[in-house]
Amino acid sequence: MRKFAVALSLCSLLSTALPSLLAQPRPRRVGQAGQKTAPPPAPTQQTTPNRPPTLGGAQTSNSPTTPTRPRTGAESQNQPEEVDENEVVRVNTTLITIPVSVLDRDGKYVPSIRQNEFRIWEEGVEQEIAYFATVEKPFTVALVLDTSGSTKFRLDEIQDAAISFVNQLRPEDRVMIVSFDDRINVLAEPTSDRYYLQSAIRRTRPGNGTRLYDAVDRLINQYLNRIEGRKAIVLFTDGVDTTSNRASYDRNLRDAEELDALIYPVQYDTYDAALARTGGGTGSRRGSGGILDILGQIIIGGGVTIGSGGGTGGCTPGSGCSREEYELGDRYLKDMARTTGGRVYQADTTDNLDRAFSLIAEELRRQYSLGYYPKQQAQAGQRRRIKVRVTRPNLVVQARDSYIFQGLKSNFAGGQ
Repeated sequence: MRKFAVALSLCSLLSTALPSLLAQPRPRRVGQAGQKTAPPPAPTQQTTPNRPPTLGGAQTSNSPTTPTRPRTGAESQNQPEEVDENEVVRVNTTLITIPVSVLDRDGKYVPSIRQNEFRIWEEGVEQEIAYFATVEKPFTVALVLDTSGSTKFRLDEIQDAAISFVNQLRPEDRVMIVSFDDRINVLAEPTSDRYYLQSAIRRTRPGNGTRLYDAVDRLINQYLNRIEGRKAIVLFTDGVDTTSNRASYDRNLRDAEELDALIYPVQYDTYDAALARTGGGTGSRRGSGGILDILGQIIIGGGVTIGSGGGTGGCTPGSGCSREEYELGDRYLKDMARTTGGRVYQADTTDNLDRAFSLIAEELRRQYSLGYYPKQQAQAGQRRRIKVRVTRPNLVVQARDSYIFQGLKSNFAGGQ
């Protein structure tokens, strides 16, 4: 009976104490009393610096919803920028970027130039350099081979030199192969497959006529204008056009100004051969000899027609054998190189041809890239003169001397 009374008392005690025990909160850690639990921090977003626009490229958007101010030189490191919530920002500047090569007097690349040693002027006004880099990015290179009649007896040597040039480029560089005479042949579209490129070069065959202007026009407007990234044209020719029917010297030059690509003419001189064929002797207009003097003698014996001119004597207008036409070819190649920041190489001998291709390959591998925001905003379609110099003495700067401002990228000119 006594045990039953004790048990009854315990049950009564538990029935009254249990609700209050269950209502007690869980024990808190020291220092958390009265504090709210903070939400986990948002993951940090990795931002990749924008690739600087290429020369003549897009103008940044003027949309009021774009929270971006025009960047100054101090902001060129892609630093974040605070913008008020209701602030309207309009961007009306474009970063102009220029590929630049710096060479010593022997034509060798100089790799140690610092940013503060460069100077840039646009329309005579010195600009502040907002972007600077040594460039090791892949290239797309268009190798364009003149296979008109004057190359017939040295085509194997030209092919060997072209293959050697391709093999000196970096594995990630892409190359396209174009040949032209009275036809324009795209033998390989841009690829890094060296075996395919070698086969394409070996397929080149000589023909008659020289559609130089048409070939450059098609290359720029149907191919290179649609390719992003760094681009270059290596143009192997004597510079004399005889049979183009669509494009012209002036049109090529205008397209070159609007194209963000370097042009490197490799000029071989066929004037001796043309002069010999027309009975004018073998005196060179350059005072040089070698392979092309021999070529002239071979052509005399073989009766090969130079360009589209016919017969064995005399030089008819437009046939590509007059001094005036060769002088025009000289100017054309120099203008194409100067306008884009490349340079002309002479290939009067096989050794010169190999050396020219080797120097171009080295220059494409190693360049500087400079960028600036013009102090005076250009209008769409306006040509702007630029000049790049280095303060270090006895060095030569290779850079384009003008560009045509394109405005919005959708208005980029040059397409067909």
